[in-house]
Amino acid sequence: MAESPLRPPTMADVALLAGVSHQTVSRVVGDHPNVRDKTRTRVRRAIEELGYRRNFSARALATRRTRTLGVVASDTTLYGPASTLFALEEAARAKGYLVSAVSLRRLTVDTLAEALDHLSEGGVEGVVAVAPHRSAVAALAELRHPFPVVTVSSGEARGIPSVTVDQGLGARLATGHLLAAGHRTVWHVAGSDGWLEAEDRAAGWRATLESAGIEPPPPLSGDWSPRSGYRAGRELAERAGRGLTAVFVANDQMALGVLRALREAGLRTPEDVAVAGFDDSPESEFFSPPLTTVRQDFSAVGKRSVALLLDRIEGREPAVTPRTVIAPQLVVRASTLPLPP
Repeated sequence: MAESPLRPPTMADVALLAGVSHQTVSRVVGDHPNVRDKTRTRVRRAIEELGYRRNFSARALATRRTRTLGVVASDTTLYGPASTLFALEEAARAKGYLVSAVSLRRLTVDTLAEALDHLSEGGVEGVVAVAPHRSAVAALAELRHPFPVVTVSSGEARGIPSVTVDQGLGARLATGHLLAAGHRTVWHVAGSDGWLEAEDRAAGWRATLESAGIEPPPPLSGDWSPRSGYRAGRELAERAGRGLTAVFVANDQMALGVLRALREAGLRTPEDVAVAGFDDSPESEFFSPPLTTVRQDFSAVGKRSVALLLDRIEGREPAVTPRTVIAPQLVVRASTLPLPP
């Protein structure tokens, strides 16, 4: 059958080529179970031959479903937010949904309201808000949402379903590992102010030391960047040999800067100063030395977030607002070898 170049193929064209009814094609396209395998194969061959593509606009008008989810995120140049966004897109596609994403420099009441308006006009059925800042959680609580919303990385999200990795547990795993390796204390390079993840990682580090009867040393401040880690590393290098033998850094990129600063100061890792990071970014395995770090399961975060959102969209909302906490995993590499006896 020759297809006219003036219009795209339609479902009727597929039905004619496959020798079936329009309704049968619709069932195959919708993955309906009540179609014989031979018929399904014949229809799919016709779809492939014609290059037929579903008309999502017409489907949305007929069903009032766009099968599109929105995502609002900020700081997507950083590894954690970028990995979360990618995981959400993968999870949505696996469920047959497209994703419309809005990336903001900062999540405030005004920017968030504008983003939600934009997504609403685009016909999204629900939104996942990646809200790692304390200010973002407050902004979400102030706004009325025209569709279901789920948050990620937001801690306790005031009546909104949320998914988060247990940042405090990850910090406890890294700090406890360093203490078990024989270090008398562990210093800390913290993440940016106002980030819930930075606060939780610092709290986990502090609680681990205190439970071991160790007074936590003053933490150094960073901003997630290698440059800020390098500055902190130069300060740490001045303390090496005076009780500083181990450092827990709040992310791998800052740990990279710390490693360089220690190396430039003539200090060896892990022989003089052991270093652990957080995130298990793809590069951390190839640092010199390979970095001990905490792995976050971004795939699980994406799948659970999308599942919670679809539950709300389809009316399966539980009586209690769900909050899913996903456990991280410690990945031990050469940067934290145990101290010699």
